[in-house]
Amino acid sequence: MSFACDPGVTVAAYVAEQMGLPSVGSYEAVSILQNKGRFRRFLAENGFNVPMAKEYTDAEEALKDTAMFRWPVMVKPTDSAGSKGVSRVDEPRGLPEAIANALEHSFKKEFIVEEFLEKVGCSSSTDIFSVDGELKFVSFDAQHFDEGAMNPYTPAAHSWPPTIAEGHRKELGGELQRLISLLGLKTSIYNVETMECTDGKAYIMECTPRGGGNRLAEMAQYMTGVDMIKASVLAAVGEPVTGVEQGHCSGYWAEVILHSYKAGVFKGLWVSQEIQKNVIETDLWAGEGDYVGEFNGANNSFGTLVLRFTDEDEMRKVLNNVKKYIKIILSEELGNP
Repeated sequence: MSFACDPGVTVAAYVAEQMGLPSVGSYEAVSILQNKGRFRRFLAENGFNVPMAKEYTDAEEALKDTAMFRWPVMVKPTDSAGSKGVSRVDEPRGLPEAIANALEHSFKKEFIVEEFLEKVGCSSSTDIFSVDGELKFVSFDAQHFDEGAMNPYTPAAHSWPPTIAEGHRKELGGELQRLISLLGLKTSIYNVETMECTDGKAYIMECTPRGGGNRLAEMAQYMTGVDMIKASVLAAVGEPVTGVEQGHCSGYWAEVILHSYKAGVFKGLWVSQEIQKNVIETDLWAGEGDYVGEFNGANNSFGTLVLRFTDEDEMRKVLNNVKKYIKIILSEELGNP
């Protein structure tokens, strides 16, 4: 069982298969989900919407293929989570630096170059759950990014309800069930990233058999009462899983991922009096005097703020200007160690 951490997922699947322990599915199926290159190929071979993509281990081979891609492109490690090593490249001359960044964050020293998809509204990154191969709980959110951060592709906030159209949400739910069935998956939580794009299509970008980072399963429980964490523990020890049914988000919720624009010594968190009434929970992982890094990946976040609002306008006002309402105070700015 894994939450917010990718490397152990395939290892756990291998051990479970060899020892006959409870598992979401075969080692082969999990390996497909855990590798962006293999996953893109599987989606394409089975008729899912998928961006044009190709995986590489050699930078020179990728540089030879520049003419085959529609620009801009995204360069990503095939086996890293938390948006580490992810870059957008607008023209071929930017590829070498992006490839080096991706390889630095890849365990297998493998990367993909894929077509950049222009999204409509916000992408979604949430947790879903299947029991005995049947998708029982599906959720979507609105994923927000901080353009001023060192890595603008690392999620900086989540909000509910989602912006993805209802028709596309239904389509994606059906496609996720089809994916689970094709791979022979059984009982598990999954972290899923989806998006709808200007080409009129909806895409499954990621589906990994683990709980997501940023406390997404806890957020789902706040809003729907569905406890996917308990269900994951029961599944991991081979106990029957009950009580996971489709729930619906009530109200307007947001989760802000606490992060710093600069590396330094943490002094404190300031939250405007204007939104104190909206704060449901503050979960801070850094104490005064602790080192905090610049936000270049999910691993450099150091807490979350859970908020609830009375209406969408109030929520958007805060999320569109987070820096006005929430500030990280450093006692000293430092270079990265």
